Amino acid sequence: MQTDLAVLIPAAGASTRMRGRDKLMETVGGLPVLAAVVRRALGLTADVTVTLPPGPLAEARRGAIAAYDKVRLVDVADAQTGMSASFRAALPLIAGPVQRVLVVPADMPDITLEDMRRVSAAVDRNKGKTISRGATEDGRPGHPVCFDRTHFPKLAVLIGDQGARDVLLAQQAALVHVPLPGNHAVTDLDTPEDWSLWRAARGDPAL
Repeated sequence: MQTDLAVLIPAAGASTRMRGRDKLMETVGGLPVLAAVVRRALGLTADVTVTLPPGPLAEARRGAIAAYDKVRLVDVADAQTGMSASFRAALPLIAGPVQRVLVVPADMPDITLEDMRRVSAAVDRNKGKTISRGATEDGRPGHPVCFDRTHFPKLAVLIGDQGARDVLLAQQAALVHVPLPGNHAVTDLDTPEDWSLWRAARGDPAL
């Protein structure tokens, strides 16, 4: 269990493309995907933060991960302004011995504990690599993304719905891509059709 690493799971989105369903409550192996991602993250570190939106979605998501009572839950009042709101709300709360934060989207069910471990281990300040990013085997960048603490101040003042894209673009020399199996790094599921196709390919029925 790593003590200098925190995991941030942005889960404050409104799930608008699901046409009335909450994508983070879709099941993966019998668990809501949010709970599955949280459980994997807890296999890496005890310092796990989940951001939540205002309103009814938050209650269902809280319930889905209620069993993981050590997880830090952060309400994001301005979640509608984009993913950067999760960074602004959560990063000031991640302190102590933490030297790296691994950002793992909650709607990417193919990211495994081993994927998280490989990406987080690739940050090496001594080699000038202060950001590591999951990628496909053929080099397409995706998630998760791990940031050294030196980038926390920049992440904490981001605005808009581009997440940490500006930081990544400005820090290419400090960035290392970590190939992950298959399409683990780029499979995000935003629509009912996405989920249906994903389940059909893996034989994972909606329960």
